[in-house]
Amino acid sequence: MRDQRIVVVGGAGFVGSNLVRQALAQECRAVLVVDNLLSAERENLPVDPRVRLLEGSIADLAVLARIRDEWDYVFHLATFHGNQNSIADPLADHEHNLITTLRLFEHLKGYSALKKLVYSASGCTLAPHTYDKPEPVREDGPVPLELDSPYQISKVVGEFYSVYYWRQHKLPTVRARFQNVYGPGEVLGAGVWRGTPATVWRNVTPTFIYRALKRLPLMVENEGQASRDFIYVDDIVRGLIACAERGRAGDVYNLASGVETSILELAQQINTMTNNASAIQFLPRRNWDHAGKRVGSTEKAQQELSFSTAVSLEDGLAATIRWTQANLSLIDRCIQKHAARLAA
Repeated sequence: MRDQRIVVVGGAGFVGSNLVRQALAQECRAVLVVDNLLSAERENLPVDPRVRLLEGSIADLAVLARIRDEWDYVFHLATFHGNQNSIADPLADHEHNLITTLRLFEHLKGYSALKKLVYSASGCTLAPHTYDKPEPVREDGPVPLELDSPYQISKVVGEFYSVYYWRQHKLPTVRARFQNVYGPGEVLGAGVWRGTPATVWRNVTPTFIYRALKRLPLMVENEGQASRDFIYVDDIVRGLIACAERGRAGDVYNLASGVETSILELAQQINTMTNNASAIQFLPRRNWDHAGKRVGSTEKAQQELSFSTAVSLEDGLAATIRWTQANLSLIDRCIQKHAARLAA
C-alpha cells in the first residue's frame, strides 16, 4: 500500500477501521473513508491527516459523485450487518447490501486509475448445511438456493454483480470471501438501532468476551454443536491487501484459517481465559439458522495470494480480551444507547 491512494467503503466499521490503520502503517498516501455510521462509530477511525471521512451512504448519488477517478484501490466493506437484522428488515438489507453495491459498481465502471476493487463476500453462503464432519468449503463450490437470510442472499448477489461487472465492463473486482472475523475494534452496539437485539449482540466472539468479562453466563444455542472458522482481524486485513495487490480480477478467494472450532469450545475457552465462573446457559437452536458446521478451504489463497493466517485462536482471543477490557467504557456507552429497546 506504500504511496497508494485507497477508498474504504465502510471504513469506520470493525474490519474497515483495522484496514485503514494497516494501510497507514504501510505508508499509504491517502485514505478516503465512506461510511454512514449505521453500524460504526466515528471514533473508531484513527486521527491522521491522510484520512478523510465522507459521511453518507454510497446509495446516495451525491456521495458517489465525490469519489473521483483518482484512487488506486477501492475496498467495499459496507454492509447491513448480520443475518438477524436482515430477517427483521429485508428492505433495509436490500438497500444497504445490494443497492449500495450496484450503485458503486455503476459509478466506478470505466475509471482508468482504479487497479482493483475488493468486494467483501460472505463465506457462509456456499457452506453446505450439515452437522456431520464438514469438508473445507472451496471457492468453486456450488451456490445453494436455500439460504438462511436476506443478508446471505444479498451478499451472494453482490458476488454475481462483481463477476458481471468484470466481464461486461472490465471493472477489476476481486471477491474476498470472509469466514468468521473477530478481534480488537468490534464495538458491541456501535451505530444505530437496526431492529433486533443483534444490533448489540452482533457476533459470537465479542458477545462472549464482553459477557465473560462482566461475569455473566455465555448463552449457547443448540448445545454449541455448530462450528465456525474463526479468523483474526489482522489476518483478514492482510488478506484484503493481498487480494488488492495480487488477486486476479474477476476471481474469488477464501480468507480463512482452515481451523474448525465449535461454539461450545469457543465459549469454554473464553470462560477459561477470563476466569468467568458463570455456568454456560444452553438455549434451543435458532429456528432460522441451518448452518451447522463449516470451515473454509485455504488452498487457493495460499497458492495464488501467498496468504495464510498467522494468528492462532488462543493468541487472537487473548488480544481481543485485552482490547475489550481497555475499551469497556466505550462498549458500555454504545450498548446503553439501545438499552430501552433491548428491554422492550
